[in-house]
Amino acid sequence: MQTYLLSQQFNTGPLAENSTACPANATICSGASCVLPEDNFNETLSVILSAVLTIMLALVMFSMGCNVEIKKFLGHIKRPWGIFVGFLCQFGIMPLTAFLLSLAFNILPIQAVVVLIMGCCPGGTASNVIAYWVDGDMDLSISMTTCSTLLAMGMMPLCLFIYTKMWTDSDAIVLPYDSIGISLVALIIPVSFGVYVNHRWPSKAKVILKVGSIVGAILIVLIAVVGGILYKGSWIISPKLWIIGTIFPAAGYSLGFFLARIAGLSWHRCRTVSLETGMQNTQLCSTIVQLSFTPEQLELMFTFPLIYSIFQLTFALLILAGYRLYRRHRVKPKTDVEKTEEKEDTKSTPSHAKINGGFVSNETK
Repeated sequence: MQTYLLSQQFNTGPLAENSTACPANATICSGASCVLPEDNFNETLSVILSAVLTIMLALVMFSMGCNVEIKKFLGHIKRPWGIFVGFLCQFGIMPLTAFLLSLAFNILPIQAVVVLIMGCCPGGTASNVIAYWVDGDMDLSISMTTCSTLLAMGMMPLCLFIYTKMWTDSDAIVLPYDSIGISLVALIIPVSFGVYVNHRWPSKAKVILKVGSIVGAILIVLIAVVGGILYKGSWIISPKLWIIGTIFPAAGYSLGFFLARIAGLSWHRCRTVSLETGMQNTQLCSTIVQLSFTPEQLELMFTFPLIYSIFQLTFALLILAGYRLYRRHRVKPKTDVEKTEEKEDTKSTPSHAKINGGFVSNETK
């Protein structure tokens, strides 16, 4: 057990010269000095936090799997252009943006690592909800969330290896790839189980999805409160991290939308890719950071996922409000071209239908 030395000086009179006033839990007393056992409260709380984060994140990922329909997912795999564009945004634009922002603001190497980890954690469950409210392509949104979560197992270590090389080569930081890899691989189990539950019991999967959304919100609050107790120094945040936390999600939303439009995707799919790019899985980032780094390092990096979470949600709500105002004043619901395109993409023509010039025969209506 580690100990520390507590020295006490007494000047209360002649009789005090040979007296001691060590606490009752002192292990060694010698004159005016005593040795106390180390307070293990923070260490115990850290272990509890790690265990709770792991369990709650598993439930969140399980509920995410409950949102995946195998047939629709396989349909996007067979026509993967939308997923491919999303992949370029999520694992191309976001890590590169994180790297450039870290260099531009000259932050500490360990802080650059957490910014990069955040850039490699796509698949936030909230993106599916916002995509629904902005009339996005829900099948694409869910497929991108699922694929990015699975691909993160290989892409996150690869991106960290590429972009942190300038710091790791100089021994400024040492990345715990084994801890990060184990955390990511462990996510396969709850996601896969969630897909199976949705396939077998769709009605129960919807209930689990709602519970998972609530747990995700609780998880963010829990991270903020307990993390604030454990790593008090982490709340003395550099203004540079606040600025990066503001610019980063806004850049993700904007660049994701423009790249999707350049790639020729329809407007509703551009909105979907934009949200899936800018909205990251902050719970996953916080859990990986908590499980992989030392308390001293966490003092410098723990709060960034919370900062990003605040601003990604703020910008997402602004996007939602702007789109709703646009719909109200510029677009008539009955002539919404994008909804027609979406229905045509997802609607399968009946095998018995009689087709004539692209139209379904009246006999099948």
